[in-house]
Amino acid sequence: MTDRKIRVGVVGVGDFGRNHVRVLHDLAGAELVGVHDADPERARQVAAEFGTRAFEDVAHLAEQADAACVAVPTKLHARISSELLEHGVDVLVEKPIAASLREADELIATAKKAGCILQVGHLERFNPAVVALQKIVTRPLFFEVHRLGVFSPRSLDVDVVFDVMIHDLDVLLALLDSPPHEIQAVGIPVLTDKVDIAHARIEFESGAVANVTASRVSTERVRKLRFFQAREYISVDYTRQDVTRIRVVGEGSQPAIDFEKLPTEPEEPLKAELRSFVAAVRERKTPLVDGHAGRRALELAERVMAGIVQHANRVKPELAGAVPQK
Repeated sequence: MTDRKIRVGVVGVGDFGRNHVRVLHDLAGAELVGVHDADPERARQVAAEFGTRAFEDVAHLAEQADAACVAVPTKLHARISSELLEHGVDVLVEKPIAASLREADELIATAKKAGCILQVGHLERFNPAVVALQKIVTRPLFFEVHRLGVFSPRSLDVDVVFDVMIHDLDVLLALLDSPPHEIQAVGIPVLTDKVDIAHARIEFESGAVANVTASRVSTERVRKLRFFQAREYISVDYTRQDVTRIRVVGEGSQPAIDFEKLPTEPEEPLKAELRSFVAAVRERKTPLVDGHAGRRALELAERVMAGIVQHANRVKPELAGAVPQK
């Protein structure tokens, strides 16, 4: 493509889709051409707020767009994204990539056949702390990950594993570049009929072990990742966008401990993600989080959910009835 602005539309303008619209409205190199939503009135309101157009259907939006962001309920990810791709529109689809691995495979195949870009919205990959972290990773062996949030009526169509934990599963897969080997998991519904809090112990083929906890029914908001590698302990705070590195330096019976804050450039991860997507569209390059990365994260999330169901069936029959069966 030339240096002209990339024309981008947004399908689905609920809470998170509206954020896509907000960022695209001011993003250099992008032209916000319009929005579509299953609720026409909501589409009109968001379009009026950001000075753009509300389209009555996806096909009409596709006629005016080079690329689109899809922020609809998970069960519609594959269908809406495929329709856009078949119109030759590059797509950034929110996580998880699809409602099932079969749908993910079909979506990836559709993008390949159409010759289009397919990016998946694993936002934390663009968090400045994660970007800085990747420069110092050697061979991590143990992770402790907590992603806790207060209850919100958003994204209650999926279990917390697919809504929240999947962010950390994607980051782990990116940092380790090693297939998961063994998984143990537990999770229960609390305020909804889906799993609202979950914990997984994941052992990877590299020998690394990760304890991952995710909740959307906590009293506080925590988003942290900590891990150990040879002579180092690293702590990441996703919210503060900072990385602390604690190292053993020197030799002998009383080595020194060095504390270091890695340099980061604070930025809204969504803005970094959308800027990267627009660049991928312009340069026709594979995005940082492509369809295959999205599929890997979904596959691991499904294995965690299978572990939750297995645990429920084993320890408490009445709990098994409460845990959604995949």
